[in-house]
Amino acid sequence: MMDPFQTRVPLEFVGILPEGIKYFSRHGKDFLVVENVLCPNGHSLMVDAVRINGEPTIRIGVEIGPQKGNFFIDSFWGSHEKLYDFIPALNAAPVVVKALCPVCGTSLMVEDRCRVSGCGTREHILLTLPGGKNKIFVCGRLGCPGHRLEVQSAPHDLVEKISEINYFGSSEDDFFGGI
Repeated sequence: MMDPFQTRVPLEFVGILPEGIKYFSRHGKDFLVVENVLCPNGHSLMVDAVRINGEPTIRIGVEIGPQKGNFFIDSFWGSHEKLYDFIPALNAAPVVVKALCPVCGTSLMVEDRCRVSGCGTREHILLTLPGGKNKIFVCGRLGCPGHRLEVQSAPHDLVEKISEINYFGSSEDDFFGGI
């Protein structure tokens, strides 16, 4: 089960970083940053023109009911900050987005059970790291901070520690905290 307060990057992971993720230290804290993720057809989802925390963002097309637009997601691993190019009409019921590649329209949705206590959503957004073997899964429910990394060449327990990292914007009070 995810610990929503885990923020430390295990140093053993730094030596085996998968392509598409970088590591650096800022203000005495360690961070992982997604440098490149792709849709299933190989289109980059990174946008340099829209930045959060000084880094390019991950752009995904989204559908929330009849509404369509884009989310620009902070590329800091474990951050849940994002910008929208539309104002989603939301209500108190849990909202699950449908994500797609903003270039070709291919669905980014896959079935994967969320590990965050109380969520249970089975709809996740799949982001593929360069090379196609390593993946990022993000819970599709708005407000849920659930995400996990899958790295083929790393020990499972080490990848689990990385998957538990959550930073700013993941509070339960923040309806937009997830994704």
